[in-house]
This record gives sequence, C-alpha cells and structure tokens, in this order.
Amino acid sequence: MVSLTVENYLKEILLLDPSRREPIATGKIARALKVAPGTVTAMLKTLEEAGLVRYRRYGGVQLTKEGESLALHVLRRHRVVELFLVKVLRMSWTEVHEEAEALEHAVSEKVLARMDAILGHPTVDPHGDPIPQANGVLPPVPKASLDDAAPGTSLVVVRLVDQRPEFLKLADRIGLVPGREVVIEERDDAAQTLSLRTSSGREAISTSAAENVLVRPVSLPGESEPSRKGSRRSRSGR
Repeated sequence: MVSLTVENYLKEILLLDPSRREPIATGKIARALKVAPGTVTAMLKTLEEAGLVRYRRYGGVQLTKEGESLALHVLRRHRVVELFLVKVLRMSWTEVHEEAEALEHAVSEKVLARMDAILGHPTVDPHGDPIPQANGVLPPVPKASLDDAAPGTSLVVVRLVDQRPEFLKLADRIGLVPGREVVIEERDDAAQTLSLRTSSGREAISTSAAENVLVRPVSLPGESEPSRKGSRRSRSGR
C-alpha cells in the first residue's frame, strides 16, 4: 500500500509541472510541501528506488509512467472529493481544499466510483481544476487569464489558480466563480487594476490577482459550450 507521504510527493510533483515535460527542482518541492530540502532529497531517493521518479542530483526530478499514474489517481480522488463536498454535502467551495487533502488518502476505489457516478462523471472540480478521468486522461483547460483580456471583452470564468482560502473568499464575494460571466470595463496600468462588471456589480481587482483567474470567451449563439458536467452550482454551494 502506498503511504500518505508518497502520495503527497507524487501529487505535488505533478502539480508543479502538469505538462510532465520538465524536471522539477527539489527546492520547489520543498517550498510547496513546507519541508527542508534535505528531507525532499531523501524522499526522492526512496521514490526513485521504488521506480516512481527519475531523480538526478542538481538536475531535478520527473515522474516515471508508474509514478505519473499514481499521481493522477491521487489528484482524481482529491478533486472528486472536493466536488462531492460542495454538490452533495453543500460545503462552501472556499473551504473544501483542506478537507479533501485529508479525505483523498482514505477514499476507496468503490466509494470513489460511486461519488463520481452521483456527480455525473464531472470533468472539473469546484475551482475549475480539471479532474483526471478514470483512464488517466487529464482534460485540457483554457490558459488565458483575466489579465490577458482587453477592455470591453465578455468572458466566462473557468478556473481559479490561487486556491488559498482568502483568495477564494475574495473571488466568491466579487462574483469571480467558475461558470459566471465577467466583463472587463477598464484597465488602469498605472494603478495595476482592472474594473470589472460581474454578477455582484461593478468590482475592481489587481492585475496580479487577475492573473490567477483563467477565462474563456463567451460562446456566440449557436456555438457549443465546453463540457462542464457536474460543475454547475449556486453561489453558496462551492
């Protein structure tokens, strides 16, 4: 049985490079997991012996095929659990991350499959993060941020990259929730702010915060919407 620590390391390596193309520096892993670099080095050697990563001193680490498969599965459990907590247990979308961090290691395959079925086999979690599918495929998501768009553009929020509780609460308060529309009314480069029109009214956000809000253009009449099964929710239900 894979330990909780091993699962956390594999998932973090995947999150640091979802493309799985570039080696990850041990320092990045240490900062992400809030542990000493020496602790990371020792753990990576253990993971390499288990055939889960390829590690070179000063050259970083990459997941092997087996390590990648395990990492995707842990990430799948985490994101399905988050959505289940929101859609079924009606917890706030701003507070489910920490709960899912604990539950992702305890959910059995049988329970996970049932949760996935109840949710309608969703492709994104409450924050807009793609949910790895049972076959290991990670659905693509738009990469353009709110900060990239020009004034006058109508957009749909698809993902929040910053998932600290304080940022999520800000996003919830001003209407930057996945699935909601937002219009950029004005950009002030001197003040580094954007003026927005959302479901909450006229709002302002810093350009640095806007970089963490991923968006797509509003579909024109007749265009099909990207699949977001299981992701629609009320404002209080994330």
